[in-house]
Formats: sequence, structure tokens, C-alpha cells
Amino acid sequence: MKGLSHTCIRAKNIFVFCLFLIFQNQTYAQKDTVQQMDSLFKVQQKNTFEFISESKKRNVNDSIQEVILMAQLEVLETSDDKRVVLESKIDSLQNNRSQRSAQVEKIVENLRAKVQGVPVLFFKDTLCNVYAKLGNFSPEERAQHTQSKLEEIVKENDFDENEFAISKIEDSFDILYGDRIIAIVTPRDAFWVGKPAKEIATNLVEELKIILPNYKKEHDPLTNLIRIGLLIAVLVVFFILIKYINKGIMYANRKLITKYKHLLKGVKLKNYEFLSQEKELRIIRFLFKTLRWILIITLINIALPTILSIFPATEELADKLIGFILTPLKNVAFGFLNFIPSLFAIVIIITITRYIIKFLKFLSVEITNEKLKIPGFYPDWSQPTFNLLKVVLYAFSFVVIFPYLPGSDSPIFKGVSVFIGLLISLGSSSAIGNIIAGLVITYMRAFKIGDRVKISNTVGDVIEKTMLVTRVRTPKNEEVSIPNAAILSGSTINYSSSSDDSDMGLILNTTVTIGYDAPWPKVHEILIGAANKTELIDADPKPFVLQTSLDDFYVSYQLNAYTKKPKSSPKIYSELHANIQDGFNTSGIEILSPHYRAGRDGNSSTIPSEYLGEEYKAPPFHVRITKKE
Repeated sequence: MKGLSHTCIRAKNIFVFCLFLIFQNQTYAQKDTVQQMDSLFKVQQKNTFEFISESKKRNVNDSIQEVILMAQLEVLETSDDKRVVLESKIDSLQNNRSQRSAQVEKIVENLRAKVQGVPVLFFKDTLCNVYAKLGNFSPEERAQHTQSKLEEIVKENDFDENEFAISKIEDSFDILYGDRIIAIVTPRDAFWVGKPAKEIATNLVEELKIILPNYKKEHDPLTNLIRIGLLIAVLVVFFILIKYINKGIMYANRKLITKYKHLLKGVKLKNYEFLSQEKELRIIRFLFKTLRWILIITLINIALPTILSIFPATEELADKLIGFILTPLKNVAFGFLNFIPSLFAIVIIITITRYIIKFLKFLSVEITNEKLKIPGFYPDWSQPTFNLLKVVLYAFSFVVIFPYLPGSDSPIFKGVSVFIGLLISLGSSSAIGNIIAGLVITYMRAFKIGDRVKISNTVGDVIEKTMLVTRVRTPKNEEVSIPNAAILSGSTINYSSSSDDSDMGLILNTTVTIGYDAPWPKVHEILIGAANKTELIDADPKPFVLQTSLDDFYVSYQLNAYTKKPKSSPKIYSELHANIQDGFNTSGIEILSPHYRAGRDGNSSTIPSEYLGEEYKAPPFHVRITKKE
């Protein structure tokens, strides 16, 4: 038992030493040269083989002790205590042997994963790997020797596969062709492969019997002549196809112009012509030209790999070219197949979003037509609310669909998304402000399309409301675009809301100043009469007059009258002012405001002559002379 424990401790020390070498190799990899790494690895291999050899010796010793103990156990008759002790020792030996074997197997597996043999190449194909030295020959020299021998055999005309043989010398197996040694499989090589040396040698011979005849057949002079003939045939077919593709495209162009040109009548939508006949011809010719180049490029992509695959020397290059062509197509095909489940998800999301928008559109129309009434929700809110919800739904559906899009997780897609978001955030602050102001104005219900309004210093009718601006047409037929943010920050007067929402209508007012010499009841009568004569002023409610101030030289009279035609206010004011002048002139009251001074003695009246009559005469000057006594 002491010998066994000593062996375990020594094996543990060797294993720790191997791990230490590996750790040292990894730690100083950047400082050590390749030769130093190889030397460390060789030391590790040497220590591993010593550990394996010693483990085998220990296993043999344990097996001998186990046989001795088994013999003692068989001759033992009555003593149960001794039987238990012997059985315990046998179990301990078996457990130690199995643990030691498992430990060796684990170390060997780890070491095999790091060992790379020298490949034996036969015309770019790897036949086998050489791992161990043989006498003074390194693995590289052994591999080169095998390659040279195989090349000699291939060049011989009298190749016979029956000349291959396997000869065992001690623990190694020689692979022979006639009297020449081609390769040697040593136990060390078999150890790294993990198979018996005889099995490796047998498999290699069988592979050579298949590869060498095939190679000689492929490189036979007759085979090369056949390949040249195939090359010429491919080139002839290629040039014939190119020739007839060009002729076919030219023939189709001529037929299009001479025979089928009358079928091209352009593309029109109502009164707008999208495409004329000449443009259609140009587009079709461009499509024919594009088709021609597509066919030529396709033929080149087919012909070039075909030509290269004819000869073994260029066959690998042909495989690469075919890979260049087929790999993208295969990626596209597999990408599309992998995208089909995501496509179904996208279609379902789009369909659900579409029907939700249709339902909201139906509700919007019903609310607009006042078939559906919601307390506190006005009909003119339905359309903008629908537009807002539609944008939100589209944005939400895009966010849900985005992970299903191909390449959505790629760095390029993410970079473009960030760049677009940055541009929007930096370059559209004023536009976003106008959009938000447009939404606020909509729900404020400050005005609607067709209302006569006054926004800042602009008076006119609202003709369009958008998310960014509101357009107003002035009485002079001028179209003014006002940003929604400016409307929200300023004041707005709506002249149409009172005439639409109430029975009284809009109150128009005008002010006239009359001297104190005119009786105010008479002035009121004249002003109200002028209002009643105006065509678009309502008789009910009745017009009324307010005396707004008593100034130094005159009294200010404000005439107020109702109308339900606010859009005609310029015309109403013009007619009203004319009627006021006629009323005062007819009544003989002069409008002498703001300051009008006249010497009444001998001066004619300021009233127009048609209102004074024919008998009117200008009064003469009255001069009186008084003498003092």
C-alpha cells in the first residue's frame, strides 16, 4: 500500500508539473519564440509518456499482487476476518488500477487535442499525418519521403495495385510497393491517432489502391485530349449563345418598332399622361438592353467555372468560383426560407393594423356625420383624431415589425437608424413645434375651414389647415401661410363663430363724430336709418347707437348693427358709410369733425348742392358800421 500511495503521489506531481508547463507556456506566449514553445511541448510529451509507462508498470504490479491475493483467498478456509481483509485489498488494487487508467486516458486525450501531425499531401489531398520521429528522421522528413515515393509510382507506366503490401517489423508496420518502402506506421503514430498501427496501415493501403488509379486515369493523354475537346466545345457553345442573344435582342427591338409600336398608347390617368409612347419605347429598349447584359453575365458565370473544372489543376479554382456564385444564391434562398416565419408574423401584424385603422375610419365618419355622438367630443375633432391615431398605430406596428426584418440586428442597420434619428432631432425642432401647435389648435377649436378670422394683422378666410401651417385668403384674394406655432403664441379673432353658433350674428360697428349743435336723438335716428337701409344688416335684432365719448369739439356716436354674413363685412361697411353720409346730408346736419372751422356769415354750406335744392343761395356778408358821438 505504501508503494501504491508513493506511485499516486508521484503521478500527481508529474501531472501538476505538466499543468505548470502548460501554464508557463500560455503566460509567456507573447515573449517566447516558436522554438521555445515547441521545446516546452516536447518536455510535456516526454513527461506524459514517462507517466504512462510508469502507470503501466504499476498496473502490472497491482495485477500480480491481485493474483497473489486471489490465490490466498482461495486457500483460506474458516477465518472470516482474514477473508474480509483480503477482499478489501483486492478491491483497493482494482480501484487504484481503474483510477490510474482513467487518469492516463484523460491526460492522453488532452494531449492529443494539442498535437498536430505533419500531413502527407498527394496532389493537394491529405492522405495521413505523421506524428513521431523514426530514428534520425523527423516527422517532416518522413512525410516528404512518402510524398516523393508516391509521385514516383504515379509517373511509372506499369502501375499495379497488387504490388502493395504490408510488412511487420517489431512493433511497426511497413507499407511496401514492390521492394520500395513507401511509409512506416510506428506505435507512436498509432498512439496519437488512437487506432492500432495495423489498422492504420491497412486503411492507408486501401485508400492508395483507389486514389492512384483514379489519378493516373485522369492524367492519361487521351483524357487530356478529351478535356481539350470539351474546352473547345464549351467555348463554341458560349460564343454561339452570345451571338444569338445579341441577334434576338436586336430582332425584338425591330419588331417592337415596326409591328407592335401601335399597341403602345402611353399611360394616362384622367387628364394626366404619365408615360408617352416615346417614353414607353425608351423604357422597353432599356429593359431589352438590361436583359441582354443579364443573360451574357449569367452565361459567363456558367461558362467560366465549367471551363476551369475540366482540368484538375484548375478544378479547385472552379469550385471557388462556383462557390462565389452559389453561396450568395444559397444564402438568399436560405435567408428567404428562414424569413418565411417572420414574414407570416409581419403579414399578421399588418393585417391587424389595417383592420383597426378601418374600424377607426368608420367611427370617424360616423362622428363627422353626427350619427354617433360622444359627450364632450366634437365632430370636427374626428378627422384629426383619426389621423393622429393612424400615425401612432403605424409607428407602433413598425416598432413591432422591426425585429422581424432581415438585418435589423446588424450594426449597419443600427447605425443608420441612429443617424436618421439624430438628423430628425437636430433638424426638425421647428417642424415638430409646428406639428404640436397644429394639434393643440385643432383641439382648441379656434377656427375651422371657411371661417373669417384675424390672425395677428392678417384678416381673411381659412382655406386650409395642415400639421405645419394654416392658409388664409384675404379679401384682396391674397393667400397667406401662417405657421401654427405663430398662431398658438398669438391671438386669433374668429368673426364667423358668433354668426354660426348664435341667432344674433356678428356685430359690426362704426364711429362718427358730430358737433354739439346737432340734437343727439336726431343723430341716433339718422344712424339707425342708415343701418336699416344697408342690405346685409339684419333688422332683428335692431341696430343700436352708443355715445362713446364727449370730446372737446364733438360727440362720438358708435353705430352697432347685426349681420350673419361676416365674409361680406367690407361690402357692408362700404354701403353703411355711404348711407350714413346720405342720411346726414339729407337731414341738413354737417359732419364737421374732427376740426372744421368756417365763417358762417357769407359762406356757403358744406352740404353737397344736390341736397340743398335750387332755391338755396349763399348768404351775404352783413356789415354794420356804428358811429360814436
